[in-house]
Amino acid sequence: MSQNELKSFYRRNLPHIQTPGATFFVTFQLVGSIPQHVLAQWRTEKLQFDREKSRLLRLQNVSEPASTQHKHLEWRRQWFRKFEQTLDGAESGPVWLKDARIAKEIAESLHYRDGKMYCLDAYCIMSNHVHVVFTPLAVPSLKTDVVNSAEDTAQTKDLCYNTLSSIMQSLKGYTARKANRLLGRSGAFWQQESYDHVVRDAAEWQRTIVYVLNNPVKAGLVDRWEKWQWSYCRCSIDC
Repeated sequence: MSQNELKSFYRRNLPHIQTPGATFFVTFQLVGSIPQHVLAQWRTEKLQFDREKSRLLRLQNVSEPASTQHKHLEWRRQWFRKFEQTLDGAESGPVWLKDARIAKEIAESLHYRDGKMYCLDAYCIMSNHVHVVFTPLAVPSLKTDVVNSAEDTAQTKDLCYNTLSSIMQSLKGYTARKANRLLGRSGAFWQQESYDHVVRDAAEWQRTIVYVLNNPVKAGLVDRWEKWQWSYCRCSIDC
């Protein structure tokens, strides 16, 4: 896909590159796939960072400064790399997603919500984690009495979107129940913590899609992403 084609696709299909309605890159993983001591360190650092951010906001009495936003973004990227290295090694916890029955349930669930809760751009299902890129869709406004263009404009401004938390709760809750039934087990299936990142522009969108699709290639499972059964991309893209 050329740069112009990518930009055209992006304008047509990803119209909400800001919150609410932002495009998200999400990684969620099986319970136990991240060692407890790593999660404990992550939670401690997150709590410290959130406290410091709150303190700065109280002192400045303004919106979050750019320096704090940048620091937060770098912290999240650092931890994502650490989580990803752990997940790719699959040296800790279960690998239930190797079971084709479970991978199939997750793939079907991702597609089922496409056009209902979000616009699905890409995903990759690995042995112990899932990468997915989607844009939450707008839900109808509570206002129904539209009688002229002015009120129509007001209604448009009142549009809200399916939240990331509601999407993930629906997706993870349903697939956990289905997978546990297939495995003949009960209890937690997905790790509570997941990684999510707002995709801010077309260039970042393309990098993210390429990263997601190349996960099984990087792991040495296939030589081209198209050969991985549990990958999907909405559009043609050169990886």
